[in-house]
Amino acid sequence: MNWFIEIFRTSIGKKIVMAITGLGFSLFLLIHLIGNLTLYGGKELFMSYVEHLHALGPLIHVAEVGLLTFAIIHVVSGLILFWQNLQARPIRYKINKRAGGRTLGSATMPYTGVLILIFVVIHLLNFHFIDHSLQTAFQVISATFSVLPYVVFYTIAVIIVAIHVSHGFWSLFQTLGANHANYMPAIKGFGIIFSLLVAAGFGFIPVYVNFIM
Repeated sequence: MNWFIEIFRTSIGKKIVMAITGLGFSLFLLIHLIGNLTLYGGKELFMSYVEHLHALGPLIHVAEVGLLTFAIIHVVSGLILFWQNLQARPIRYKINKRAGGRTLGSATMPYTGVLILIFVVIHLLNFHFIDHSLQTAFQVISATFSVLPYVVFYTIAVIIVAIHVSHGFWSLFQTLGANHANYMPAIKGFGIIFSLLVAAGFGFIPVYVNFIM
Protein backbone atom coordinates (compact mmCIF):
# COMPACT_ATOMS: atom_id res chain seq x y z
CA MET A 1 0.00 0.00 0.00
CA ASN A 2 2.95 2.32 0.71
CA TRP A 3 4.08 2.12 -2.91
CA PHE A 4 0.64 3.27 -4.07
CA ILE A 5 0.69 6.23 -1.69
CA GLU A 6 4.18 7.20 -2.86
CA ILE A 7 3.12 7.03 -6.52
CA PHE A 8 -0.12 8.92 -5.79
CA ARG A 9 1.84 11.80 -4.25
CA THR A 10 3.34 12.67 -7.64
CA SER A 11 1.43 14.38 -10.46
CA ILE A 12 2.34 11.70 -12.99
CA GLY A 13 1.26 9.06 -10.45
CA LYS A 14 -2.17 10.65 -10.10
CA LYS A 15 -2.45 10.88 -13.89
CA ILE A 16 -1.61 7.18 -14.23
CA VAL A 17 -4.20 6.32 -11.57
CA MET A 18 -6.76 8.43 -13.45
CA ALA A 19 -5.82 6.72 -16.72
CA ILE A 20 -6.28 3.23 -15.27
CA THR A 21 -9.58 4.06 -13.55
CA GLY A 22 -10.72 5.91 -16.68
CA LEU A 23 -9.97 2.82 -18.76
CA GLY A 24 -12.06 0.80 -16.33
CA PHE A 25 -14.99 3.19 -16.78
CA SER A 26 -14.62 3.09 -20.56
CA LEU A 27 -14.91 -0.70 -20.45
CA PHE A 28 -17.93 -0.39 -18.15
CA LEU A 29 -19.57 2.09 -20.53
CA LEU A 30 -19.03 -0.32 -23.42
CA ILE A 31 -20.48 -3.30 -21.52
CA HIS A 32 -23.37 -1.21 -20.18
CA LEU A 33 -24.13 0.09 -23.67
CA ILE A 34 -24.11 -3.41 -25.16
CA GLY A 35 -26.55 -4.52 -22.46
CA ASN A 36 -28.83 -1.53 -22.99
CA LEU A 37 -28.87 -2.12 -26.74
CA THR A 38 -31.01 -5.20 -26.03
CA LEU A 39 -33.83 -2.71 -25.39
CA TYR A 40 -33.96 -2.15 -29.14
CA GLY A 41 -34.77 -5.85 -29.49
CA GLY A 42 -37.92 -5.50 -27.40
CA LYS A 43 -39.11 -6.34 -23.91
CA GLU A 44 -38.39 -10.09 -24.00
CA LEU A 45 -34.79 -9.70 -25.17
CA PHE A 46 -34.08 -7.00 -22.59
CA MET A 47 -35.61 -8.99 -19.72
CA SER A 48 -33.59 -12.03 -20.80
CA TYR A 49 -30.44 -9.89 -20.53
CA VAL A 50 -31.51 -8.67 -17.06
CA GLU A 51 -32.12 -12.24 -15.87
CA HIS A 52 -28.68 -13.33 -17.08
CA LEU A 53 -27.20 -10.34 -15.28
CA HIS A 54 -28.93 -11.21 -12.00
CA ALA A 55 -27.79 -14.83 -12.38
CA LEU A 56 -24.23 -13.63 -11.77
CA GLY A 57 -25.23 -13.14 -8.14
CA PRO A 58 -22.44 -11.86 -5.85
CA LEU A 59 -20.23 -11.01 -8.83
CA ILE A 60 -22.54 -8.09 -9.59
CA HIS A 61 -22.04 -6.68 -6.09
CA VAL A 62 -18.27 -7.13 -6.38
CA ALA A 63 -18.35 -5.23 -9.68
CA GLU A 64 -20.47 -2.46 -8.12
CA VAL A 65 -18.04 -2.06 -5.21
CA GLY A 66 -15.14 -2.03 -7.66
CA LEU A 67 -16.78 0.65 -9.79
CA LEU A 68 -17.54 2.75 -6.71
CA THR A 69 -13.91 2.47 -5.60
CA PHE A 70 -12.71 3.43 -9.07
CA ALA A 71 -15.11 6.39 -9.07
CA ILE A 72 -13.85 7.72 -5.74
CA ILE A 73 -10.20 7.35 -6.74
CA HIS A 74 -10.80 8.87 -10.18
CA VAL A 75 -12.72 11.88 -8.85
CA VAL A 76 -10.31 12.54 -5.97
CA SER A 77 -7.31 12.31 -8.31
CA GLY A 78 -8.95 14.64 -10.81
CA LEU A 79 -9.90 17.24 -8.22
CA ILE A 80 -6.39 17.22 -6.70
CA LEU A 81 -4.78 17.64 -10.13
CA PHE A 82 -7.25 20.39 -11.01
CA TRP A 83 -6.40 22.26 -7.81
CA GLN A 84 -2.67 21.85 -8.41
CA ASN A 85 -3.08 23.17 -11.95
CA LEU A 86 -4.98 26.20 -10.65
CA GLN A 87 -2.12 26.89 -8.25
CA ALA A 88 0.35 26.80 -11.15
CA ARG A 89 -1.90 28.48 -13.74
CA PRO A 90 0.77 30.71 -15.40
CA ILE A 91 3.03 27.71 -15.99
CA ARG A 92 0.14 25.57 -17.19
CA TYR A 93 -0.95 28.28 -19.66
CA LYS A 94 2.49 28.51 -21.24
CA ILE A 95 2.73 24.75 -21.58
CA ASN A 96 -0.70 24.51 -23.18
CA LYS A 97 0.01 27.33 -25.57
CA ARG A 98 3.17 25.64 -26.85
CA ALA A 99 1.37 22.31 -27.11
CA GLY A 100 -1.49 23.70 -29.21
CA GLY A 101 -5.13 24.63 -28.71
CA ARG A 102 -7.35 22.92 -26.22
CA THR A 103 -10.44 21.00 -27.21
CA LEU A 104 -13.88 21.31 -25.65
CA GLY A 105 -13.29 17.98 -23.93
CA SER A 106 -9.92 18.91 -22.42
CA ALA A 107 -11.03 22.40 -21.36
CA THR A 108 -14.09 21.11 -19.50
CA MET A 109 -12.81 17.83 -18.00
CA PRO A 110 -13.05 18.87 -14.31
CA TYR A 111 -16.54 20.31 -14.76
CA THR A 112 -17.94 17.48 -16.86
CA GLY A 113 -16.45 15.03 -14.37
CA VAL A 114 -18.37 16.58 -11.48
CA LEU A 115 -21.58 16.76 -13.55
CA ILE A 116 -21.21 13.10 -14.51
CA LEU A 117 -20.84 12.17 -10.84
CA ILE A 118 -24.09 14.02 -10.05
CA PHE A 119 -25.79 12.29 -12.98
CA VAL A 120 -24.62 8.85 -11.84
CA VAL A 121 -26.04 9.40 -8.35
CA ILE A 122 -29.43 10.54 -9.70
CA HIS A 123 -29.43 7.77 -12.31
CA LEU A 124 -28.79 5.11 -9.66
CA LEU A 125 -31.56 6.53 -7.46
CA ASN A 126 -34.00 6.22 -10.37
CA PHE A 127 -32.98 2.81 -11.69
CA HIS A 128 -30.98 0.86 -9.12
CA PHE A 129 -31.94 1.80 -5.57
CA ILE A 130 -35.65 1.11 -5.92
CA ASP A 131 -37.92 -1.79 -5.03
CA HIS A 132 -37.72 -4.12 -8.04
CA SER A 133 -40.17 -6.55 -6.45
CA LEU A 134 -43.07 -4.31 -7.48
CA GLN A 135 -42.09 -3.83 -11.13
CA THR A 136 -39.71 -5.25 -13.69
CA ALA A 137 -36.61 -3.47 -14.95
CA PHE A 138 -38.39 -2.89 -18.24
CA GLN A 139 -41.32 -1.23 -16.46
CA VAL A 140 -38.93 0.95 -14.46
CA ILE A 141 -37.25 2.16 -17.64
CA SER A 142 -40.56 2.79 -19.41
CA ALA A 143 -41.96 4.74 -16.45
CA THR A 144 -38.82 6.80 -15.87
CA PHE A 145 -38.38 7.75 -19.50
CA SER A 146 -42.02 8.82 -19.73
CA VAL A 147 -41.14 11.80 -17.50
CA LEU A 148 -40.09 14.62 -19.85
CA PRO A 149 -37.88 16.57 -17.38
CA TYR A 150 -35.86 13.43 -16.68
CA VAL A 151 -35.53 12.67 -20.40
CA VAL A 152 -34.12 16.17 -20.99
CA PHE A 153 -31.77 15.79 -18.02
CA TYR A 154 -30.69 12.32 -19.18
CA THR A 155 -30.04 13.46 -22.76
CA ILE A 156 -27.91 16.41 -21.63
CA ALA A 157 -26.02 14.13 -19.24
CA VAL A 158 -25.28 11.61 -21.99
CA ILE A 159 -23.87 14.40 -24.18
CA ILE A 160 -21.68 15.52 -21.26
CA VAL A 161 -20.44 11.94 -20.82
CA ALA A 162 -19.57 11.80 -24.52
CA ILE A 163 -17.63 15.09 -24.31
CA HIS A 164 -15.72 13.81 -21.28
CA VAL A 165 -14.94 10.48 -22.95
CA SER A 166 -13.87 12.12 -26.23
CA HIS A 167 -10.85 13.64 -24.49
CA GLY A 168 -10.37 11.12 -21.70
CA PHE A 169 -10.10 8.13 -24.05
CA TRP A 170 -7.02 9.29 -25.95
CA SER A 171 -5.62 11.11 -22.93
CA LEU A 172 -5.39 7.87 -20.95
CA PHE A 173 -3.36 6.25 -23.74
CA GLN A 174 -1.10 9.30 -23.84
CA THR A 175 -0.57 9.09 -20.07
CA LEU A 176 0.29 5.39 -20.32
CA GLY A 177 2.99 6.13 -22.90
CA ALA A 178 1.17 5.45 -26.17
CA ASN A 179 1.84 8.98 -27.45
CA HIS A 180 3.36 8.23 -30.85
CA ALA A 181 2.79 10.19 -34.05
CA ASN A 182 2.11 7.00 -36.02
CA TYR A 183 -0.86 5.78 -34.02
CA MET A 184 -2.07 8.63 -31.80
CA PRO A 185 -4.31 10.04 -34.59
CA ALA A 186 -5.99 6.63 -34.86
CA ILE A 187 -6.49 6.52 -31.07
CA LYS A 188 -7.98 10.03 -31.10
CA GLY A 189 -10.26 9.06 -33.98
CA PHE A 190 -11.38 5.91 -32.19
CA GLY A 191 -12.05 7.97 -29.06
CA ILE A 192 -14.30 10.33 -31.02
CA ILE A 193 -16.15 7.41 -32.62
CA PHE A 194 -16.55 5.74 -29.23
CA SER A 195 -17.91 8.94 -27.65
CA LEU A 196 -20.39 9.37 -30.52
CA LEU A 197 -21.54 5.76 -30.08
CA VAL A 198 -22.03 6.41 -26.37
CA ALA A 199 -24.07 9.55 -27.07
CA ALA A 200 -26.19 7.92 -29.78
CA GLY A 201 -26.58 4.51 -28.14
CA PHE A 202 -27.68 5.82 -24.75
CA GLY A 203 -29.29 9.06 -25.93
CA PHE A 204 -31.70 7.43 -28.37
CA ILE A 205 -33.14 5.06 -25.73
CA PRO A 206 -35.76 7.55 -24.39
CA VAL A 207 -36.87 8.31 -27.96
CA TYR A 208 -37.20 4.62 -28.74
CA VAL A 209 -39.07 3.83 -25.51
CA ASN A 210 -41.54 6.70 -25.94
CA PHE A 211 -42.17 6.87 -29.67
CA ILE A 212 -41.10 3.65 -31.40
CA MET A 213 -41.40 0.67 -29.07
